[in-house]
Amino acid sequence: MKLYYYPVCSTCKKALKWLDGNEIKYEKENIVDANLTRKEIENIYKKSKLDIKKFFNTNGNVYKQLDLKNKLESMNESEKLELLASSGMLLKRPILVMGNKVIVGFKEDEYKEKLL
Repeated sequence: MKLYYYPVCSTCKKALKWLDGNEIKYEKENIVDANLTRKEIENIYKKSKLDIKKFFNTNGNVYKQLDLKNKLESMNESEKLELLASSGMLLKRPILVMGNKVIVGFKEDEYKEKLL
């Protein structure tokens, strides 16, 4: 199990605290330092079965600077994947990858349901 996180992200800190508190073993990797490739992001996205828009950090500065709120709708999946691979700061976090399961963001109920 691998958790992609950003060290100063409060939601990531909650996820880490929850995992540690429930004694769940995981590897963690800074989502910016990981420099995930387009292919890696595509694999995670496909496993998740989520809408690709769920992978965008809509509260982040990069998202706002690129005016993605107004641009994403006109982009195809391939363009969105390339964009996500261009900056770890565009990825919503944390992303927890467990084999063929993926959880994007942190909601305690979802973690309980899928991990306990």
